[in-house]
Parts: sequence; C-alpha cells; structure tokens
Amino acid sequence: MAGKKENLTEKIRENPWIISTFVLGILTIILLLGNFYGGNVIPADEAGKNLVKFLNENAPSEVILKDVSPEGSLYKVNVIFQGNVIPVYMTQDGNYFIQNLVPISLTSDAQQQTSSDEPQHLEVNEDDDAVKGDSNAPVTIIEFSDYQCPFCGKFWSETLPQITSEYINTGKVKLVYRDFPLGFHENAQKAAEGAECAGEQGKYYDMHDKLFSNQDALDIASLKQYAKEMGLNTVQFDNCLDSGAMVDEVKKDLEEGQKYGVTGTPAFFINGIYLSGAQPFSEFQKIIEEELEKSA
Repeated sequence: MAGKKENLTEKIRENPWIISTFVLGILTIILLLGNFYGGNVIPADEAGKNLVKFLNENAPSEVILKDVSPEGSLYKVNVIFQGNVIPVYMTQDGNYFIQNLVPISLTSDAQQQTSSDEPQHLEVNEDDDAVKGDSNAPVTIIEFSDYQCPFCGKFWSETLPQITSEYINTGKVKLVYRDFPLGFHENAQKAAEGAECAGEQGKYYDMHDKLFSNQDALDIASLKQYAKEMGLNTVQFDNCLDSGAMVDEVKKDLEEGQKYGVTGTPAFFINGIYLSGAQPFSEFQKIIEEELEKSA
C-alpha cells in the first residue's frame, strides 16, 4: 500500500511530475493505513521540508512548500509546482507516500502532446526579445525563464554551455530568452527588467549571464552594481530600471508564455516543440537533431 520515498525516484524522473495522491478519498486511505502506520511522529513543518527537499532533488523544476496540516493520521502537504498548488499526503513519520501514483496532467496546449511519434509544433512568437546566435539558424529555442529560479540557473550552468558550443556557435540554433518571473521570487521581476535595460545598450546576454552567475544577489542595488562593472552607461541604466520602463515588456512575455501553456520555469519551445524543466543536454539534442534533419 505504501512504498519508501527512495523507490519513487525513477518514476518521478520519467515524468516531469508524478506525485502521490488520493484516488478513493482521504477516509479510505486512513482506514487502509490504520494498521500500517506505527512510526514516530515528526513535526509537520519538518515533514513538509523533507518532502520538498526530496521532490526538488528529482523534479525538473522548482517545488515550493506552501503549508502543512494534519489530515487524520497523515499530513497534508500543499506544494506549489509550475504555478499550481498540489496536495501531497504522507505518513506522520515522514517516510511514506501513498504508493498509488498518478501523473498530474496539465491541460494546456503546450502540454497536450499527441501520442503519435510526431510531436506537436506550436507557433510561438519570438517577439522582439534578445537573440543569441545566428538569426537565420534553422532551429530556434525559445526559453521562458526566471533569473531567480534555481532550475533555470541549473540549465544555464550545466546545459546551455554545451548547446552553445555544439549548436549556437555553429549557426545551427538560435536562442531567444523570454521573461517569466514567478510571483514567489521577489527579485525576479526587477532582474528581468534589468536585463532588458542592459539590452537597450546592446548588452542583454552579458547581463543575462551576470544575473545567473549571481542568483543570490538580484536586488536593485546589485543590479546597478553589475551595470557599472559591465561598463554600461549607468545613468541611462539606472533611469531605465527606476522608472519601470521595462515593466510592460516583461509583463508581455509573461502573459504570452501563459497563453502557450507555460506555468513554471524553465520552459522551452524548440521549433515549437515543448520541453519542460532543466532537462539534460541529451533531451535537447534529440529534438534539435530531428529538426535539423527536417531542414536539411
């Protein structure tokens, strides 16, 4: 009826989000667990933090703890994943999920991939956002991202360098970065504005890299210091940042991303093919190579 958390790792990795949940209702599960549960009770907040830590080690994008409350002989742990509040139930010793696992399917256009071998291609607007690479490259990666998101930072540090060396620098791929600041990241909005302000001076990706390499320091004072270090016209940059001149630009990216079904970061569209989370290079390579073959 229940399984150790360690046994769920592979199943979670196979799906962007597989989570334990009730099928027949909380009372049924409590009855089934009545004779099973016998461990030592740990505090609710500790159980919640342990669960979120485990999920963040295996999920492709960030999981945030919202709240924890007792539910019969279990804890109900509400977590935020890709913009959705999702309840997870676990035993009060903090060791078990309910083993009956079901995938939580999001119903957006982006995530309703067909079951055929041919993936769905969406028409995703590049807008006038900054381009990294040859503007005429046959493959376009549009990234919706958040400068404060740790999984976005993971993609930037671990996967993007290989994509850059093998595909962007060789003229095969171009990257378009679009802003998707999540509401629970307090500095993400201003960081996005800061990158746009740097873009006015032709230094968008310089600031982009600076922000991802300093994710723990994205307050306004730090943004202005980065502009100074980069040799930008600081009067122009500071005026741009302080005036909110880029608020609408960032908001437009966020709203368009939501229309395409983006709910969390990072989210990618590779020639319109949706890919969610900080996936390894091999996942990007597979789609890129297929798209390059089509364009040959």
